[in-house]
Amino acid sequence: MSKAQYIIALDQGTTSTRCIIFNQKGEAVATSRREFAQHYPELGWVEHNPEDIWNDTVFTIRTAMSEAKLDSDPSSIAAIGITNQRETVVLWDKATGKPLYNAIVWQDRRTSAVCHKLKADGLEKTVHEKTGLLLDPYFSATKLAWLLDNVADARIAAQRGELAFGTIDSFLLWRLTGGKVHATDATNASRTLLFNIKTQSWDPELLKLFNIPEELLPEVKDNSTLFGTTDPNLFGTSIPIMGMAGDQQAALIGQACFTPGMTKATYGTGCFMLLNTGDQMVISKNRMLTTTAYRLNGKPTYALEGSIFVAGAAIKWLRDGLGIITHASQTHDMATQVSDNHQVYMVPAFVGLGAPHWAPDARAIISGLTLNATAAHLARAALESIAYQTNDLAEAMKKDSGNDILTTRVDGGMSANDWFCQFLASIMNITVERPSYIETTAMGAAYLAGMGSGIWNNLSDVAHHWRQGASFISHMKEPERNKKLKGWQFALKQALLQEE
Repeated sequence: MSKAQYIIALDQGTTSTRCIIFNQKGEAVATSRREFAQHYPELGWVEHNPEDIWNDTVFTIRTAMSEAKLDSDPSSIAAIGITNQRETVVLWDKATGKPLYNAIVWQDRRTSAVCHKLKADGLEKTVHEKTGLLLDPYFSATKLAWLLDNVADARIAAQRGELAFGTIDSFLLWRLTGGKVHATDATNASRTLLFNIKTQSWDPELLKLFNIPEELLPEVKDNSTLFGTTDPNLFGTSIPIMGMAGDQQAALIGQACFTPGMTKATYGTGCFMLLNTGDQMVISKNRMLTTTAYRLNGKPTYALEGSIFVAGAAIKWLRDGLGIITHASQTHDMATQVSDNHQVYMVPAFVGLGAPHWAPDARAIISGLTLNATAAHLARAALESIAYQTNDLAEAMKKDSGNDILTTRVDGGMSANDWFCQFLASIMNITVERPSYIETTAMGAAYLAGMGSGIWNNLSDVAHHWRQGASFISHMKEPERNKKLKGWQFALKQALLQEE
């Protein structure tokens, strides 16, 4: 047995940074997590301080290593895998490594007008065919263009080759390697609107369209390969970084959804549902996204994806915005306190609506309130809204793929809520499978790094580690399901009226 038998998985999310250390059995042996500040400088703007993310990255890795008693023997760490919030962009100085501005987060809406204009100019078809994506401020390209046009002298410095652009994975890779490596992986590149997922390369026509200098861009690598090694001063030795993937693709891998037709839904800040389509790049006709699921040995596997911008963020709003809960887990008991939803619906369009609507200017609403409505009804409405949105994604995917979705694997923090999982199974009339270990995003990053370092040989090895923890089947009669879905559609239309 090789002495190097542990994998560090760094899961850099939208609201927190987490490090989990796994052994060669795929078991978590140590965890460290830190929340960081969210910045909202203007209406619809969302930013992060990249230095907060960097400091938390170093802190959580060191803390987890200490907890696992690996800080005195870092040579037992085989590799690091990185997974990250996607589409969030950073622009930094190559000489100093310092960001020129805050990271602009995937939820940010400041480039809505730019996207509307590009659509009006008839450019979405070209973009969609090349990238599998739609023209929406969610994606990276218009955010990057905004930075170049609004940060003093940024565009000039970019054209001189003095700056580097990256999504969070790329920025952390640069910092972890001491500024030696500027790279990303195929999944993160696929979310920028600049990467042609057919050719698996940066696209000159798209770069011209968004006015992005090619000198800014990182090298694009497979998901399981050597990205670089860490600066030895950080963790006591140079550790190979052997895996990297955007968080939703990492969760697909962590859920072992390797067979075409398999689906997973991850419930974090947002919800993201992916359907594995194998080597077939299915271009959606129902406002889904087509994306690179993973690329191994130069061969891409594709997926259809539906993106819900607000899932766990709605529960966070109940806690931080309304103060009706102190912990997310309370929503389970609150939902069971009421016999039905009292016809109260929440459409959590706090940052617009994602798939299949793509309505960046829609805003959140709560409908059906009466004097009999309680905090429990609001908590239940928030949970139900996420299930309704997931159902909307599944219906669109059925139309695109021509196949019914009978089973979905779920993960992320909200999947620990039994009431939510049961309602999801009932409203979608499917089987919902929850793994025994729900941190599958970090697990996927660990699997990629482990395959790169030889701890696991291939995807078949990885699939053997997946374990079902719970299963939920529908208990809802068809008339009740139809009534609830009709109420949801009515509320949804009210939210979408704000888009017009």
